[in-house]
Amino acid sequence: MSVRRLAKEQPASFAFSKATKAKADWWIAKYPENRRQSAVIPILWLVQKQEGWVSEPAIRAIGELLGMPFIRVLEVATFYTMFMLEPVGKSALIQICGTTPCMLRGANELMKVCKDKIGPKDTLSADGRFTWQEVECLGACANAPMAQINDYYFEDLTPETIGQIIDDFAAGKKPKPGSRVGRKSSEPEGGALTLTDPKLYDGSAAKKIKKLPNSDPVPA
Repeated sequence: MSVRRLAKEQPASFAFSKATKAKADWWIAKYPENRRQSAVIPILWLVQKQEGWVSEPAIRAIGELLGMPFIRVLEVATFYTMFMLEPVGKSALIQICGTTPCMLRGANELMKVCKDKIGPKDTLSADGRFTWQEVECLGACANAPMAQINDYYFEDLTPETIGQIIDDFAAGKKPKPGSRVGRKSSEPEGGALTLTDPKLYDGSAAKKIKKLPNSDPVPA
């Protein structure tokens, strides 16, 4: 596992926004008072959604909120790679999957486009709007190559389509997530080839169930 450290440059302070604090309290209320620390992961995520990343002052504030030592919150934040420990692009954080299926389908070419348009990986772009990273499997292997951009998956990518997506974000647009070849979910390109009758999976063909006296339900 690679060593993950906090950014060298840190803000002077951190404060929960009103909306973030309300959601944090909602999460804390899910647990017994003596187990409020169990809310650390969702609250770290809420802070990241507020700030774009997780800073040292934010980690200390979370520790105070949950009654946790700073080092315990730091351990969680540095263990899970979904938490960004340095500032990332305000327009787009692009995470290119580089695991085998995506690599075989052209992930390296996607990364080259990102490098040419944005700059070195894991580095905030000069204008502060973009960051790109190579990450491990994101679980969309059938739709390779793919990337997670901010909160959404962009699939069936090519160098041309990832370039257009970056240009769209740069222009202030919001590119639509999903497949770039028009398929739904992980179905074959061009449409489903099996289970094409909706009655097979929409429940309309399910047999009625009746219950006999003093017995378990059985098919009618």
